Amino acid sequence: MPIYQFEAMDATGQEIRDEIDAANEEEAQTTIRQMGYFVTKISQKKQAGDAAAAKSGKKRGFALGGAKTKHICAFTRQLSILQDAGLPILRSLKILENNQKPGKLKFALMDVCDEIEGGATLSEAMAKSPKVFSRLYVNMIKAGEAGGALETILQRLADFLERAESLKRKVKGALIYPVIVVLVAVMILSFIMLFIVPTFETMFEEFGLKLPAPTMLLIAMSNYISGYWFLLIAMPIVLLITVKLMRKFRHGRMGFDMFIIKVPIFGGLIEKNIMARTSRTLGTLVASGVPILEAINITRETSGNAMFERMFTRVNESIREGEIISKPLKQYSELGFHPMAIVFWALFGSFPGCVLMSVALTAKGTKLDDGTMVQTLTGMGTYAIVGGAALAALWGVTKIKTRVVDDLVVNMVDVGEETGELDTMLYKVADTYDEEVRTMTDGLTALMEPLMIVFLGLAVGFIVVSLFMPLVELISGLS
Repeated sequence: MPIYQFEAMDATGQEIRDEIDAANEEEAQTTIRQMGYFVTKISQKKQAGDAAAAKSGKKRGFALGGAKTKHICAFTRQLSILQDAGLPILRSLKILENNQKPGKLKFALMDVCDEIEGGATLSEAMAKSPKVFSRLYVNMIKAGEAGGALETILQRLADFLERAESLKRKVKGALIYPVIVVLVAVMILSFIMLFIVPTFETMFEEFGLKLPAPTMLLIAMSNYISGYWFLLIAMPIVLLITVKLMRKFRHGRMGFDMFIIKVPIFGGLIEKNIMARTSRTLGTLVASGVPILEAINITRETSGNAMFERMFTRVNESIREGEIISKPLKQYSELGFHPMAIVFWALFGSFPGCVLMSVALTAKGTKLDDGTMVQTLTGMGTYAIVGGAALAALWGVTKIKTRVVDDLVVNMVDVGEETGELDTMLYKVADTYDEEVRTMTDGLTALMEPLMIVFLGLAVGFIVVSLFMPLVELISGLS
């Protein structure tokens, strides 16, 4: 029922201000007169939800997705400075909202201001914008409000977000050069396959030369690229969609996440990056006063990997039963056997053979199909598929006993629990893994250049040799 605020005068002329529940304004005035008052002013009181709804009529645009992490980092740092200066939280938020460009963050801040004006706390208001303010963010704000140290929590949160964003930029920046080199190499090789090799093929046909095996393989690859170029675009897309669909199921996601953190070269980088992020998240939450069980739950959700989620779930269950963190952390960090992980390993190993088999099948029935070449390619493709899948699956089996949390982390967590400095030890673990990620990224970047040079040299060398072998034979015959 609506609430009406009114001002009235009693029989002695004294001013009365009060509130009354009524179905409508006319009923409210009748009730007030029955109380012996003369109404001078009456209006319906706006509730918190009504105020928020009225405020939501502000002119807003449309934004897809969530806010950018760098914008949230800057907002958190600025809010911590304003709070440290002693400004009221609502005024601080409105200042920062006015400085934002139209987007998801600005619209979320408008909603937060509306909710706070309606009587909500900062953490309650931010919790209603989950696409902008994560559960980690909201819980740290909640801990800061409970402990009366919101400005300190905001500073820690800003430091955490800035470190995470810095590491992400470092990895992305290191990958720009290799990606550009790969794209340029693909463009050069595609040009050779599409325009140079067909010219030589026509010349060889005119002379009626019997082509050697490398030349026939090169021409088969050229015909495959020119005739089935759309497959080269479609296959990665189909593969990506298939993986995403498989990850929608619990076992599929677990198998893929166990596979991806043990992939040669890049798996170690992914694993260390997750360890750095989860350690810093847990350390920040513990230092902010969030209860350990809630902190582990939040860390589990922010890990982004099913293997780490399973580990943190079991750690949480063990803590509920009275265990310390370090013991279940060591016990449940072992990778273990999962059939879907072996399936992903087998698919990974069979991929080169599948490419070779597809080249052989597209060459069948063409001018190159003399029976021998296609049969040879088909046999090589079959052996590559079976052998590659078996070797990759065997490699995956050897990783069953490996752990995602090494003894260094377990020992540091154990020491942190003994000394009451768990947050400090977790920060040190995160710093250690951050440094390892930077070192690995720099090493991979430095290694990528010579590897690309060697690959291009071998590819161009194979093309030159394959094209010149028939030419040498032709010149020898003419002479």
